[in-house]
Amino acid sequence: MNSREKLQKLFTLLDEIEAMERAEGRLGFDRDCVCPPAGMDTVAEDMAYVGKALYRLTHDGEYLSLLADLKADPAGLTPVQKRAVEKRYEGYLREKNVSQELSFRADLTAQRARNAWLRAKEAKDFSLFRDDLAALIEVTREVVLTRDEQKPTIYDSLLSDHEPGGSISQLDAFFDALKKRIVPLVRAIGQSGKKINASFLSRSVPIPRQEAFSRWLMDREGLDRDQLVFMTTEHPFTTHFGGRDVRVTTHYYEDNFVSNSFSTLHEGGHALFMVNEPEEFYFNHASDNMTSAMHECVSRFYENIIGRSEAFCAFILPEMKRCGGVFDDVTARRLYEGVNLVKPDFIRVEADELTYCLHILVRYELEKALINGDLAVDDVPEAWNDGYKTYLGVDVPDDSLGCLQDMHWTYSFGYFPSYALGNAYGAQILHTMEQSFDVFGQVAAGDLSGIKAYLKDHVFAAASLLDPDPWIRGITGEGLNVTYYLAYLEKKFGALYGLTD
Repeated sequence: MNSREKLQKLFTLLDEIEAMERAEGRLGFDRDCVCPPAGMDTVAEDMAYVGKALYRLTHDGEYLSLLADLKADPAGLTPVQKRAVEKRYEGYLREKNVSQELSFRADLTAQRARNAWLRAKEAKDFSLFRDDLAALIEVTREVVLTRDEQKPTIYDSLLSDHEPGGSISQLDAFFDALKKRIVPLVRAIGQSGKKINASFLSRSVPIPRQEAFSRWLMDREGLDRDQLVFMTTEHPFTTHFGGRDVRVTTHYYEDNFVSNSFSTLHEGGHALFMVNEPEEFYFNHASDNMTSAMHECVSRFYENIIGRSEAFCAFILPEMKRCGGVFDDVTARRLYEGVNLVKPDFIRVEADELTYCLHILVRYELEKALINGDLAVDDVPEAWNDGYKTYLGVDVPDDSLGCLQDMHWTYSFGYFPSYALGNAYGAQILHTMEQSFDVFGQVAAGDLSGIKAYLKDHVFAAASLLDPDPWIRGITGEGLNVTYYLAYLEKKFGALYGLTD
């Protein structure tokens, strides 16, 4: 067989593998959005058994032989097809020594941990999650230690899974740079004497009106309603099943209208990425190979750089005023100041744009210590609370609002830094984008089509084909440079709080 014939056979096998992956994903969506509490454990077992079937498919001799042959000799393959083979081969190398028993146990442990987390969060009691978290950490370490290639630490391996080239040394330096300029800025704002009244944001807005506004926001972002499902869940997320089926979720609070609004903008950014890669990627099993930070770059861009901009606040205010007169007395400037109020607090997803990365820093330091064996699971609540006191100066009231607020540790370690990296990528991309057109002039007019087109051409078009460094260099002409993000924060919040002339 020549390479083209081998590729066709491989793609036939990948059709079945990806169909099974989508089936597992749909079970997960059902679990998170519609499954009754009493059925959670059954769904967990169902997902683990689907994972068992996936294991057999991805460890089949013919599949592995085709992968190895095409990786060694990609002659005749297009760059997109070559990347599809490379990414699947990388996945094989990570998993090739994992037994079927260990794979099933890891899947089942993760599914059960997610259910335990839900119960623990509702009860505000970490002890109800403690054993499942410990089991998940243990099995995660066990899986990573099967790999032929071992990084300096297990956590280094997990970081690299999410962001190729990522490491503790890289992220320590990255977060140190953030701390040196964000912490003093937060302190200066606290001492500035400027008071922002954001009390109007806690006015009650009926859930149906919030949902209508959220759908309006996703229309503005450029999402196609025929490709979209929009539902609620405990912790908002976005997933997709191919390039024509994207699922966005949110969580409503009657007395916190903007919580859902910014969550929708964030998740809508993920959705745009998922359904706007080049068609060639979907046809050649090469889509969805971007890194976690690339994805968070886009979602954080829409949520904050666009969503919390003065131009966007002025644009959306008339639509907000259609929510039953709740915001009739609010001006565009007051809205802009209100949604950018700097207030160190204990909830990450509600954090202001400036202090957000400090929330990520706490999680990074904790999971690094947890995975590498430097922090006992029993000590997580105390360590979490100490971190929030150190970096944000706040006292965490209970486990639900503390170490149980995020679901990420029920399925992944090493993801949290992606949010902070995404913030930095987004500011760097904005700097380059503004050299091409008047970004905020278009935003003020309510036209986000130019932004979407730019992202499709420059960000989405290469993400699944490239590792992070060549990707950001291709967009901006240089590697990741955190100074753009820091300068963006200092300019924005310095002006808001009268710290600059």
